[in-house]
Amino acid sequence: MIWNETIECMEREEMRKLQDIRLKRIVAYAYHNTPFYRKRMQETGLTPGDIASVEDISKLPFTVKQDLRDNYPFGLMAVAMSEIVRLHASSGTTGKPIVVGYTRKDLGIWNETVARCLYAAGVTRNDSVQVSYGYGLFTGGLGLHGGVETIGGTVIPMSSGNTQKQIQLMHDFGANALACTPSYALFLGETIRESGLPREEFKLRVGMFGAEPWTENMRKEIEELLGIKAYDIYGLTEIIGPGVGCECECQHGTHLWEDHFFPEILDPQTLQPVTPGVTGELVFTTLTKEGMPMIRYRTRDLTALHYEKCPCGRTAVRMDRILGRSDDMLIIRGVNVFPSQVESVILEMPEFEPHYLIEVDRLNNLDTFLIRVEVRPEYYSDEINKLLALKKKITLRMQSVIGIQPEVKLVEPRSLERSLGKAKHVIDNRQLV
Repeated sequence: MIWNETIECMEREEMRKLQDIRLKRIVAYAYHNTPFYRKRMQETGLTPGDIASVEDISKLPFTVKQDLRDNYPFGLMAVAMSEIVRLHASSGTTGKPIVVGYTRKDLGIWNETVARCLYAAGVTRNDSVQVSYGYGLFTGGLGLHGGVETIGGTVIPMSSGNTQKQIQLMHDFGANALACTPSYALFLGETIRESGLPREEFKLRVGMFGAEPWTENMRKEIEELLGIKAYDIYGLTEIIGPGVGCECECQHGTHLWEDHFFPEILDPQTLQPVTPGVTGELVFTTLTKEGMPMIRYRTRDLTALHYEKCPCGRTAVRMDRILGRSDDMLIIRGVNVFPSQVESVILEMPEFEPHYLIEVDRLNNLDTFLIRVEVRPEYYSDEINKLLALKKKITLRMQSVIGIQPEVKLVEPRSLERSLGKAKHVIDNRQLV
């Protein structure tokens, strides 16, 4: 079992001292070993000696996703390629992928932080974990795989897809935990329900879900379908992969392992720090990475941080559930709309499946806003009046939560495409004009 009580329950003042030491070290390391960071700092007249503590972090330049693409594939590596023992890349489908390199020490840190997450969710060396994140260049599969091995558990390395086999082996092997995207967990739950296999014959107890935003209502849906307790695990390729943080049994937020990943929350417009508890954009600086350190990386994830001690005993900072991404926010008729708002409405209404598609377009210089929502079989009817009443009900609720009225189209059960990985919920055709 991995339980780093010294770090996870460290007093705030002691954690800051550790972060001060590691920040000074990583800034000097990046300056001397990564031409990109040396050039960025020199352009602002900054030297490593100007960084004495985390209080000075605002002096440092930001790193954004385009910087990684501009330096594709290996321009941001801080060590010789002979020291890189593994490469991963983002799952993005547009432009050049984001490439990340790991030294042997980096992989050890990654395995340990994922193991911390597993332990926080109650997974032990006596458990078997079905890893249904994609393997390969995506960090999800191998990230969880390494964490399970580190904690001493049994890995069932299924990867994503081949859903019937997933369920059969989950049943036959007696998997205690499942790790995948929340949208795929929903699909697995639906498929189990339709398979005829009694749910009580499954031994699943815990789910570790991440790689896409999800809501509390989706958590309840997954827990009901699979008969488990569902935990949010957080990470991103650019920082290390899954394992940057995870919920504990209290589920009062996601604990971030801030001895390795220093978090800031900034106003997305002004890029100035916000007060703890206020929502803004999450920015990370890696404090211990050798292969490819990241200085003030703008994640675009919108959330808030809380520094009060958790009832579980951990003092590690807690992050709110990700509201969405600042670059995924839709501005429709002047109103800020997040897919998570749409999802929360759908999941609070028992008549609908947790599957939807938002389509935005522009007609005669006016934004159109269509939401396709899948009706559960027991509520789907050939009677027009019943469907019209259902459509009116959800439209009014959407307008109340979002602030503008969408056009809602109710579709037949299982007519929307299911996702084996990250679900695609938005089509914005305005970008094509």
